[in-house]
Amino acid sequence: MAQDRCHPVDEMLPVGQLFTYGLQHVLAMYAGAVAVPLIIANALGLSKEQLIFLINADLFTCGIATLIQTIGFWNMGIRIPMVQGVTFAAVTPMIIIGQTHGIPAIYGSIIVAGAVTYFISPYFSRLIRFFPPVVTGSIITIIGISLMPVAVRWAGGGNPAAKDFASMEYIGLALFVLLLVLAFYRYFKGFMSNIAVLLGLIAGTVIAFFMGMVNLEQVSQSGWISVTTPFWFGVPTFDLASIAAMVLVMLVVMTETTGDCIAIGEIVDKPISENDLTRCLRADGFSTMLGGILNSFPYTAFAQNVGLVGLTRVRSRFVVAAAGVILIILGMFPKLAAVIAAIPNPVLGGAGVAMFGMVAASGIRTLAKIDFNGTHNIMVVGISLGLGMITLAVPNFYHNFPSWLQVILHSGITTGSIAAIVLNLVLNGTQNNSVIIKKSVRN
Repeated sequence: MAQDRCHPVDEMLPVGQLFTYGLQHVLAMYAGAVAVPLIIANALGLSKEQLIFLINADLFTCGIATLIQTIGFWNMGIRIPMVQGVTFAAVTPMIIIGQTHGIPAIYGSIIVAGAVTYFISPYFSRLIRFFPPVVTGSIITIIGISLMPVAVRWAGGGNPAAKDFASMEYIGLALFVLLLVLAFYRYFKGFMSNIAVLLGLIAGTVIAFFMGMVNLEQVSQSGWISVTTPFWFGVPTFDLASIAAMVLVMLVVMTETTGDCIAIGEIVDKPISENDLTRCLRADGFSTMLGGILNSFPYTAFAQNVGLVGLTRVRSRFVVAAAGVILIILGMFPKLAAVIAAIPNPVLGGAGVAMFGMVAASGIRTLAKIDFNGTHNIMVVGISLGLGMITLAVPNFYHNFPSWLQVILHSGITTGSIAAIVLNLVLNGTQNNSVIIKKSVRN
């Protein structure tokens, strides 16, 4: 137990550093956190008042979910620096459910799917034995590469359909922010080097303000206080087909969460056990149920923040817990949330290139530990990476497939993860897995 308390993951930092590092995590994931409410509201034709309520409920619940995962409650929470956010895998099913059966049916299916996730977590976590270094390294690399288009879209302005997308101003600003992050990271020391991303975001926003890219209109229009009321859209309804679709989404989410857990474990040098994964998945399930009650959405680990942990080298889970507290506050005070929302996309894009690149680099570092001689590991890595990149190259590649299968294949992370697991079993077998793990540990 003494050894666990001494681990950097369990280190308690001064309050000022907790807030600063936590804010850095919030800024890194904020755009992704509010994207889902925006998409759902637009697709379902919700009013501006309903949209604002959705965003506040999302941020509030996101903060609670992050606290559960990082601090740990009862039999839930993996207790590593893992930010929780809304999964994009559920967007299309939620829109279809909402258009067909109404918003209460969305929340009914979310509540049931969350409960299913919670109860099957101990059984799903047994799959961790199928995640030797060749699989985990492939998955982590796929996660990093899959996130890179997000940074590229941000750098271009956010909306590829806009006339000014990828203008020289946007690209120049994103590149300058990236250079700032690198300069702060390289030439500053200690605490200042660890908040290189935060400093880059602040400096980039100031520069963008003088370039006329910062719109503060939403700040003045937002209210001061917002209270998230359970079942604000009405009593949930339960449609069997909608529930089945959402359960399928959560099975996909559990696969991605497993990869994210292992990725963070690799970065913070804390191996993830079967029990750890069970606690992590239970937290996902409980937070998803809570999301259905508090008018929010299914929750999972936010891969955007995995790279930030590697980039800053700050491994304390209490930093991410501080981020959870900040998210709760933002969910209660819309005007503060609007200030953060004013950060221009190109500024986020410049920082995103560094953060997401670090995720891919972490995967490559894991792959460097495995033995490619006398094994079929090169095929496992190569094919899983190739399959994981399909939807990055052509997003609608699987549009002729059944809708339930599209839910699985739409995510390159899920496709690549499943491919890596299956290929490793077929080509290397379970017996070789233990040999590979022993070799990597010795190295």
